[in-house]
Amino acid sequence: MNMIKEKLSRAAVLCVLLIFVMQATVLAAAKPTLSNIRFGSGVERDRIVFDFGNTGTPSYDVKEEMGGLRVILTFAKLEDAMLIKPPVRSSLISKVEYKKTEQGLKVIIDLKEAAEHEVKALKKPSRIYINFSKQYEREERREPAPGLELTTYRRKDGRGLLTAYLLDVDMKQYKLSPVLANGEVVGRDTVSGMSDSVNAAAAVNASYFAKSGEILGMLRINGTVVGTTYFTRSALGIKPSGAAFVAPVYYDGKVTIGNVTQQVSGVNSERGENGLVIYNRYYDTTTGTNAYGREFIVRNGRVADIRQSNSPIPKNGYVISVHGTSRNAFAKVRIGDPVTFTEDLGAQWGNVPTIIGAGPTLVKNGEVNVTSEDFPGDITRGRAPRTGAAVLKNGHMLLAVVDGRQESSIGCTLEEFAELLVKFGAQQAVNFDGGGSSEMVVGGEILNSPSDGSERKVGSALAVFKK
Repeated sequence: MNMIKEKLSRAAVLCVLLIFVMQATVLAAAKPTLSNIRFGSGVERDRIVFDFGNTGTPSYDVKEEMGGLRVILTFAKLEDAMLIKPPVRSSLISKVEYKKTEQGLKVIIDLKEAAEHEVKALKKPSRIYINFSKQYEREERREPAPGLELTTYRRKDGRGLLTAYLLDVDMKQYKLSPVLANGEVVGRDTVSGMSDSVNAAAAVNASYFAKSGEILGMLRINGTVVGTTYFTRSALGIKPSGAAFVAPVYYDGKVTIGNVTQQVSGVNSERGENGLVIYNRYYDTTTGTNAYGREFIVRNGRVADIRQSNSPIPKNGYVISVHGTSRNAFAKVRIGDPVTFTEDLGAQWGNVPTIIGAGPTLVKNGEVNVTSEDFPGDITRGRAPRTGAAVLKNGHMLLAVVDGRQESSIGCTLEEFAELLVKFGAQQAVNFDGGGSSEMVVGGEILNSPSDGSERKVGSALAVFKK
């Protein structure tokens, strides 16, 4: 009886072992096997499909490298039955490589530009596919310093690829101030050069300018007018409290010597025919004018000296430079005569120490509102690199630069630029100089790709300083 039980027990053990071996054989046979690879390219996306027949889908891992330009898809415990892999090429995918590893199969997908992707697995039939979207929006945020938030924005749609950089500035921790190239109107410098020279936390290009460096538009620094506009243009104003706003600004200056009053033609600008120009300490050490005018050096409200041309500009005064009819009007002026110089920019600008005039207005009351201010077509028409500044609802400032005229970014029309600023919370916004001038520097690093291929020397920048 015991022998029978012992034989039955051994039989039971052998049966269990046999079942185990059979199950292991079945599991081994059912190991996922790659049987086919398919590729499809459409308007909105590219798709690579990995077929596994009826062997089941393997586990997988996906990761990005090279800033999103490389995507690696790893299939674990996968049998590879394909001796030759089909080529995969498209306007988005540059190449696909396959590498066998101890873990399974590694698929390396190199892209021509970063794109959103998703991976999905299906059980019936057994397949895994990866989609690369040709239309997407991507925002990458980082904090260069406390109180500064930088967003790199990329959008791909039917219009093309757009790349923009947006810097959110907490005005409780920072202040904004215009900076002149080399500290004066005459001459130009790069945005990075100006930023470095004043040790700014960040900077963007600002006003329009001439080749000489002359500011073309309203610019006021520390309460002193540095450049003037000949038209009513939009400007960004920053109050002593740091509160900012966007509004139209004009310039109306008058000089009275004795009983004669003349209109000011400009400040720190080239003196034209019959003109009257004011030169102050922000311009240069001398006026640089020709011999066909007359100049009155003013200190303490009186004519301190009279010269014909290229007069020294006093730090504690200014120079009145006249030509033609303006010179004739002041023909009887003598040293010691009292001088009255008045400037009117509009009621709301009287006590605003910082004004950066450019234009046009882009956003008003949180909505796109591109104003018509009689700008030339190279500013108003077509897509181009853009620079602008916006006031956010929380009182922060938003400085924005959009790349353009290159493969990595198509640029924006003024309306598209305004739409982008509204997307990021702009309540008010104004356009600055753009094109090859558009540039953003943060922490001494040039973030964008200037369309000239290198930094353009400009007349001024708007710099961010830690309080």
